[in-house]
Amino acid sequence: MKRIIILLVTIISLSGWSFAQVIDMNTEGQGGVDLKKTGQTTMNFLQVGVSTKASGLADAYTALSSGVESIFTNPAGLSEMTSEYEAFVSSTQWFADIKYLAGAAAWNGGNLGVFGLSFIVVDYGSIKGTSLLSNDAAGTDPNGYTLTGDVPNVGAYSFGLTYVKEVSTKFSMGGTVKYVGQQLGQLVDANGVSDNNKHTWSFDLGIKYYPGIESLRLGMSMRNFSTFVHYQNLNAKASLPLTFALGLGMNLMDVINKDMAQKHALMLSAEFVHPNNYTDRVCAGLEYTFDDMISLRGGYETNHDILSWASGIGVKQTVGGLTFDINYSYSNTEYFDGVNRFSLNVAF
Repeated sequence: MKRIIILLVTIISLSGWSFAQVIDMNTEGQGGVDLKKTGQTTMNFLQVGVSTKASGLADAYTALSSGVESIFTNPAGLSEMTSEYEAFVSSTQWFADIKYLAGAAAWNGGNLGVFGLSFIVVDYGSIKGTSLLSNDAAGTDPNGYTLTGDVPNVGAYSFGLTYVKEVSTKFSMGGTVKYVGQQLGQLVDANGVSDNNKHTWSFDLGIKYYPGIESLRLGMSMRNFSTFVHYQNLNAKASLPLTFALGLGMNLMDVINKDMAQKHALMLSAEFVHPNNYTDRVCAGLEYTFDDMISLRGGYETNHDILSWASGIGVKQTVGGLTFDINYSYSNTEYFDGVNRFSLNVAF
């Protein structure tokens, strides 16, 4: 009974925090009109997935999250580490020449819980700066501006500390404290030159629950919960891209053929996603694994302005006491070249 109360209190608390901030954003200064809020959140690099397994399933991964990689999707999955230590690194080639480098390490402390460290570093590539011309010069130049060269000090980062505790064999919960920031060069105005850099603290929370129906599992996460970020003009403020996700997953071999489950796994995952800067979407994915060595993934997410279907492949092998898990995913995009991700996970 006590564990059920803990679960219900956690769900209600997470839901309340999430929707309270979303409601505040949708009503403040808008007369209560609910809008998509597209382009009105800041540090949106936090919405780009760096988990290769998750992206191969079109991000339908909240319920399936496990091991060190779950730090970036649902921290509660960290409790399912089967080794004492795990390390993870991934590379994401985003649009244009934007690159993401992410990494994490975790230690399984047994009854103490699981502890993890993580980072994300974003390279925005070469950014060209401009300067407005004076009225006299602008009259002879149709553009009205001049190029000033590459803008220095442009990028973004996130550093996190995660703790997860398995409350029972069916229920685990945990969270991540993150220090996040974005550097957007310099701002030149009437007050002079100032660095256009901002940083803040944010939090990720997650739970995972096995109700006892075959391999069915439920997952819930809330990512990037934070206060508003204020810019040079104190009246200009924006929220981080807060995302609330609720998903479920199950090994379909439980109902297809349990005898084959020793060698084959067919994981189905579905997820409802509620972001604060767009309307709700649904994601679904399917992962087939043979003998815990080779995995094939595919998925689709609805109502996204850029992303749609995705696919991926993974290979796992144990050598000399080290377990290597290499993964690749491809995400199709509407207007740009597809997104490629590579990752390496090492457990020992």
